[in-house]
Amino acid sequence: MRHGKLAHAPSPMALRRYGFILSFLAAPLVLYAVFVVGPYIQAFQIALTNWKGISPNFDYIGFENFTKLFDDGAFWPAVRHHGLLLLVMPLATIAIALFFSFLLNVGGGQRNGRRTGVPGAAFYKIVFFFPQVLAVAIVGVLFQAILSPDKSGVLNSALGALGIDPVGWLINPDLALWTIIGVMVWQAVGFYVVLFSAGMSSIPQDVFEAAALDGAGRFTLFFKITLPLLWDTLQVGWVYLGIAAFDGFALVQVLSVDRGGPDNATTVLPLEIWRQAFTFSKYGYASAMGVALFFLTLTFAALTLRVTRRERIEF
Repeated sequence: MRHGKLAHAPSPMALRRYGFILSFLAAPLVLYAVFVVGPYIQAFQIALTNWKGISPNFDYIGFENFTKLFDDGAFWPAVRHHGLLLLVMPLATIAIALFFSFLLNVGGGQRNGRRTGVPGAAFYKIVFFFPQVLAVAIVGVLFQAILSPDKSGVLNSALGALGIDPVGWLINPDLALWTIIGVMVWQAVGFYVVLFSAGMSSIPQDVFEAAALDGAGRFTLFFKITLPLLWDTLQVGWVYLGIAAFDGFALVQVLSVDRGGPDNATTVLPLEIWRQAFTFSKYGYASAMGVALFFLTLTFAALTLRVTRRERIEF
């Protein structure tokens, strides 16, 4: 038995190798624990208190903050808005990004025996990616000018030239959230065009050439070949967009009327967290909302990865 234990003992070289690896991992793990895990734990702790954010004195009140969420008139509308964002924003963004990515990488037909994108594809990729260069606050200010409810707005000015009365894009409760979703999609599409283009460029040309020899058209080429081989990238994109749908703070803060209005028609949970903490000084209650948002996001990511999981296609 003693000889058996010695036979399975790690060699000095293996110990040195593991020590070398751990020496590189130690600093990042410590930084991650301090600056990421630590604040999460602290948020859970604050959520169990009535801390006002100013005085160092507070009392532990258990789950009272969480029970208040069920009767909060702003919390549930915000959750419903996130549900709409989760349904519309990822679908619209992925559909538009896939369409343009396919055109820019595969949809241009055969050239020198290879599938290519439409003419000027490299230039169009830069144009599509341009919104990613802009800060979110700048995008919000830009669309404030575009969506102004009177004739001074760029969009309403164009509609007025066609004889259409100005539309209250951001002041109409029935339109405001849809308008902000449209801005989110506009901002996000460019990144996913580049992401999906990178995924499509990794698909071997032999696959497309074989499909072309079999008489596959663009429709078949997209749905039967490109989409299945791009599934892993789509899965990642869907998760990222879902997480973005649980955010939306900056655009709602800048674009919405009265920060989440009109009549809470555009409010989202990050905005409610900000309001409870910095307007009403209810840091304990704001932390409870943050914990709820954390678990909603975590649940969405886990369910998405589970539902969209499929056998990996090797090529």
